[in-house]
Parts: sequence; structure tokens; C-alpha cells
Amino acid sequence: MAKLERVRTSCLEIAYEDSGAPDSPPVVLLHGFPYDPRCFDDVVPIVTAAGLRAIVPYLRGYGGTRFLAPDAMRSGQQAAVGHDLRELLDALNLKDAILAGFDWGARAACVVSALWPERVRGLVTCCGYQIQDIAAAAKPAEAEQEYRFWYQYYFHTERGRAGLAANRGEIGRLLWQLWSPTWNFDDATYERTAASFRNPDFVDVVIHSYRHRFGNAAGDPRYADVESRLAALPKIGVPTIALHGAVDGVHRPQKSEQHGQYFTARYERRLLEDVGHSPPQEAPKAFAQAVLDLRRG
Repeated sequence: MAKLERVRTSCLEIAYEDSGAPDSPPVVLLHGFPYDPRCFDDVVPIVTAAGLRAIVPYLRGYGGTRFLAPDAMRSGQQAAVGHDLRELLDALNLKDAILAGFDWGARAACVVSALWPERVRGLVTCCGYQIQDIAAAAKPAEAEQEYRFWYQYYFHTERGRAGLAANRGEIGRLLWQLWSPTWNFDDATYERTAASFRNPDFVDVVIHSYRHRFGNAAGDPRYADVESRLAALPKIGVPTIALHGAVDGVHRPQKSEQHGQYFTARYERRLLEDVGHSPPQEAPKAFAQAVLDLRRG
């Protein structure tokens, strides 16, 4: 049974779920937008049964995670979520861990793996290399990919901010349906996650995340050094398994085919048939197996 815990970092009180023996090798499981720790409910029992400790945090802006200062910038930039993860490892006294995530969670895991590889035993990343090339963000993609990013462009507008604030539940459900077209989730499954979107910082963090990655919003100055290092698109030198759903509605499988160039240690790409954007929910056994394979390796 997972225990809900809280720990403080330099700017957050992070809520996280902790399962397994405290002295077991840790794996940190990281969700994205618009998801929460519920996406790992079928992964956690598999990895803990294999002798791992599973730590599943709520990212900034989700669930019970809160900013310590009322005037702190509600940043959702990649440097912020990556720095949060590193500070979580520090706060829990984890010398190193397997990091496994998708969407924003994969990005945080890639940031830590690239900049602080000594803290990472292995990396599971969905859709490959997830560090954003913000300098090149203005370059348009092919038409179909631009279509897939409609929600990001929506969030660049004040109409989009108001829409997310008013319709966060409906928007989240629509994105789940579009991004995972073969996954027949029920209302109860979605509602268990949608509760996390009632966090008071959810809208601000989400809007900033999507505006910053396109260069349309300034970053939080506290992460300027980290963001500068990420601008060089640093390579990742830890053992990595990349998972990509064959019917992912955000990133087509071709996106990760050429990502091996960004990895300098063992790298393996696994294509998951009939799986969309949320592999831990749609293919929990395959997701957990990637974690366990890294642990054995």
C-alpha cells in the first residue's frame, strides 16, 4: 500500500507516494501533463514485487504539491521540473535511482540524467530524448505534427489560459482520447487523475510550460544556469531504454528513431504496438519490464 508523504525542497513541498521497503533500490516514476501518479498504479506493484522501492511524486502544479512562497514564479519550464527532481533525490537522501517517466516526467528524468548522471542508475524515457531545443522552437514542423500540437498553440493565447481554467477536466479528457486512441479508459479512471488538476497552481504552471518552450515566456531566473546548460542539448550518458507507443497522438514513432545520437551509454528503443501516449497505463507490464531490465543491467 502506497504511503502519501511530503518533503520540502528549496521552493516546493512535494507530495509523493512511497511503496516498497525503504532500504530497497529506488525507482522514481514521473508523470506528465495532463496526468498524475495514478498512471503508475499498475506499474508500482510489479516493480515493488521485484524488490524495488517506488517513489511517485506529484509534479509542481499537481495534486498535493505546493509552492512554499506565495510570490514564487509558477514556472513550468524544463529546467524547473528537472531541478525539482534533483532536489527530491537530495531531500530523500537517494544517492542514485532509476528514473522512469513520460511526457513532462520523461523530460525531468532526461534533464537529471544529462546534467547529474551520477544520480541516475538508469533511465526509462518515453519518446526518446526529451530535452527541448528552445532556440529552434520557431522552426515549423511538418503539417501533421503542427496539427498534433494544437493544444500548445491554444495555450499561447489568453483565450487558451481562460479555457484551461474553465474546462481543465474536459480538455484533459479530450487529450487522453486523442493521444491514446486505442485505450478505452473509463470515467472513474479519468476522474481519479483529474482531481489533481484542482491544484491552485495548475493553470499557471501549465501555461508557462508551453509558452516557455516556444520562447514566448521568460524563464524563472533561479533556473537560468540550468536552462543555459540545457540549451547545448547535452548528451545522456546513463543506460537508457526508450519506449514509444506506436499510436502516440502527440509524437509519431519516427520522432525517436534518430535519438540514439543523444545517448552515449547503452541505449535501446522499444516500440509498443497499439499503445498511445501513456505507456504506464496502457502497457504497464512493458513499462515495468523496462525498469527491471535496467535494474538487472
